[in-house]
Amino acid sequence: MTSHQSRTKRLVRCVLKACGLVAALVVGLIAATVAVNTRYFTDQSEAIMTPFHPFRSREARDGYLTQYDLRARKWPVPSETRMVSTAFGQTFVRISGRESAPPLVLLHGGSNNSLMWIPNIKTLSEHFRTYAIDAIDDNGRSIQTRPLKSPEDLINWLGEVLDALGLESGINLLGVSYGGWLASQCALRIPKRLSKIVMVAPPLTVLPLSGGFAMRAILCLWPPRQYFTKRFLYWLFEDLARSGAAGRAALNDEAEFQSAAMQAFTPRRLVKPTLLTDSELKGITVPALYLVGEHEKLYSSPAKEAVARLARVAPQIRAEIMPGAGHDVTIVRADLVNKKILEFLSQP
Repeated sequence: MTSHQSRTKRLVRCVLKACGLVAALVVGLIAATVAVNTRYFTDQSEAIMTPFHPFRSREARDGYLTQYDLRARKWPVPSETRMVSTAFGQTFVRISGRESAPPLVLLHGGSNNSLMWIPNIKTLSEHFRTYAIDAIDDNGRSIQTRPLKSPEDLINWLGEVLDALGLESGINLLGVSYGGWLASQCALRIPKRLSKIVMVAPPLTVLPLSGGFAMRAILCLWPPRQYFTKRFLYWLFEDLARSGAAGRAALNDEAEFQSAAMQAFTPRRLVKPTLLTDSELKGITVPALYLVGEHEKLYSSPAKEAVARLARVAPQIRAEIMPGAGHDVTIVRADLVNKKILEFLSQP
């Protein structure tokens, strides 16, 4: 055998080995995607309503709610809580600020709850009557008993919550991440009830999701969950991780809290966010503010492309890039974000 033939065979073996690795990766990603859909898009109507629903067990419920209540002690302003009945179950709401102040409804991000507003609530509640909602299908004190299968279901659920709170019109909506997408859906579907909306780094909505985000999110479903969740959060909230020991401690705590939630709750159905068409973006007539961190990793393109698309197809939506932040913008640039929100909402 000549040296040329030998090199050729080695090259063929290397190519076949690489193809095998790629195939294994593809199979793994398919399996992971199936796991995501099984875990997060299971029809809740098939679930057995136990006394500790929506938790896996009584111990899981008690352990998670103990952690939740410890976090709630950090809420920096006086508050009252309400459990609101809807056709989809019981919804937990934390209310702060003067009763006479204009209403501001807070919609948190996915895999989270109303306590994510701790860095912002003091400033916001000085100017508004704030209503921080635990989404009924996410990690909080709300208790879902009926599945939400579409954006229409989400709007119907939120509409019932607003009705129960006595908020008929003139409502300001502030949503972060998944909550920002929900705010955009409200602007399209119930504009007459709204005064203004603020969308902070909503998934999809303006740009497609990045492949890196999807792959890292999938890995969080696999053991060791806390390890992969921690790596995911350090990647997504890179500016917070680089801010110092306090930022890293906060990320470690969040990774532990989210991992505990994944183990504590039974599978629940989430409504998938959508990429809005040009006509849908143009159709948002409610005064709207879009904020995004310059280092946002949620999208398939840089943050400036999201702002450029809005300027091109929906110039009525005010869009700004927040420097020195990514998806952690409401934390690492809390003062700036609060300022931008208050300036926008205070304008006639």
